[in-house]
Amino acid sequence: MDGFDAIYYEEEIENNEETEPAEVSLVPDPVTIRGAGNMTVFGLSNRFSTEFPGGLVSRVAPEEFKETVMRINGILKKTLPVNVKWLFCGCLCCCCTLGCSLWPVICLSKRTQHSLNKLLEWENSYLYNKLGLHWRLSKQQCDSSSMMEYVILIEFLPKVPIHRPD
Repeated sequence: MDGFDAIYYEEEIENNEETEPAEVSLVPDPVTIRGAGNMTVFGLSNRFSTEFPGGLVSRVAPEEFKETVMRINGILKKTLPVNVKWLFCGCLCCCCTLGCSLWPVICLSKRTQHSLNKLLEWENSYLYNKLGLHWRLSKQQCDSSSMMEYVILIEFLPKVPIHRPD
């Protein structure tokens, strides 16, 4: 009965607790957008589908998604035809140059990837990171063969709890 009238402070009660439940953040699997074009150069398709994936419902507006994919397709439309021409010329001269004629198309392909990464970086900082999303160009194995292809991965950023000082 002695403890019946006693006053306990919250700090004492909190310090007596031995274990606190761990905060678990469940992040959904990333959404993958595969190339939808009819031509692929070094794993990079000439266009991506603008069809809105179901995994992004209530996370981003379909119009914003479509605009971003159209910007990506615009870069691919400008750069890949040039890459294909250089690839064709490089293949014709490959025997005479011992493969050195393929270097220009490899450099152009890297440049295209760099342009896409810069665009996605800008889109992420401008809009998608604020919505809890992160777009990036990623290399994955094709479903049908052992070849590699570039896809767009839309990853979900975990929500960070805000701790307020008392």
